[in-house]
Amino acid sequence: MATEPIYILGGYQSDFAQNLARTGGDIGQLFIDTVRAGLQATALDAADVDVGHVGNFVSASFTGQAHLGGFFGHVDPAMAYMPASSHEAACASGSMAILAAMADLEAGRYGVACVVGLEVMRNVSANVAANNLAAAAWVGQEWSQAEYLWPAAFDDVLSLYQETYGVDYRHLAAISEQNFSNAKRNPKAQTRGWKFGEQSFAQNDEANPVVCGNLRRQDCGQITDGAAVVFLASKTSAQRYAQQRGITLESLPMIKGWGHVNAPLLFKEKQRLNHNQPYLFPHVDALFRQTLKRAQLEDIHGVDGIELHDCFSITQYMILDHAGLNKPGEIWKTLEAGTTSPTGSLPVNMSGGLIGLGHPVGATGVRMLLDAYKQVAGRAGEYQIENARNMMTVNLGGSTTTCVSFIVG
Repeated sequence: MATEPIYILGGYQSDFAQNLARTGGDIGQLFIDTVRAGLQATALDAADVDVGHVGNFVSASFTGQAHLGGFFGHVDPAMAYMPASSHEAACASGSMAILAAMADLEAGRYGVACVVGLEVMRNVSANVAANNLAAAAWVGQEWSQAEYLWPAAFDDVLSLYQETYGVDYRHLAAISEQNFSNAKRNPKAQTRGWKFGEQSFAQNDEANPVVCGNLRRQDCGQITDGAAVVFLASKTSAQRYAQQRGITLESLPMIKGWGHVNAPLLFKEKQRLNHNQPYLFPHVDALFRQTLKRAQLEDIHGVDGIELHDCFSITQYMILDHAGLNKPGEIWKTLEAGTTSPTGSLPVNMSGGLIGLGHPVGATGVRMLLDAYKQVAGRAGEYQIENARNMMTVNLGGSTTTCVSFIVG
């Protein structure tokens, strides 16, 4: 069913290098500060916002704080009684909040929506963090003996690729090295000041120790405190916003297409469903196809850049392998050709991605949409893609259980 487009008025991202446990901050103040900064960045009055949506995965486990939508009432008096709701889908929580806000606007209930994604994760030990994050798998049914569940899960993804096609670790290392390099140009990236040595991306047990199986330290996304906010508007509200500021409606980026696919929670069931399928994760292939179709793009070559879910280097490898760039299992050819590099025809994770920028779980989907907005609006600063017209996001929750994508143009 055709609907009017949803426009992005702008937003804001917190500094992902911050550590709230060290600075004495808390998740409530992070929420309030981020929304206030977003209102200022977009020159919106709080009274212009009709509804709020929050993406968060496990704040109750990490901070003891739930019911996050209530913080809108502390941002500004005009938001004291504003309707709000929260959304959880593991690492895709932020994207689900975006989809819910879009549905509100498309239904005509509201004109402007504020979508916040946030997570505080650096206030506990690595073991506690791993246990909290394990809730995105089927608890007690898979990887229950693993010290760190998600490295074990995505090492299984890597093993599946190795058994089916073969994987050269140099290609995974190149993904990580590029994302860390991209992050150095992002003033909000967690790792922007990190330094690496000659062996940091090699199979060197001292410089790049094994975390689980064949995954090493530099293959992993970051545990991060952070938040991001975007403001979405219906066409009528976007026109009013543009007129008040003396700009054209056409100058505002809009969501041209979206995709949403859910798969069974168990990784083994996902493997069973890929039997005799051309792709190892056929639902990720379906995600690309439905998103491109809704955006009226023939194929991935109509996209100028992608912000995608690199919770591990193999995750980025897998997602790109399903994008239609090569035959299944041959994405290494695209990587070696430099297509996804900053100077290639399809730059990937110019922000630094989850590996370089950081991964505050509930914020990631919102942050991706904000970066897509920045690219097509020409506001990405030092990590700007030249002449970016269409940007895609790909956000995954769990072992590719919840898959959401957007195309902004």
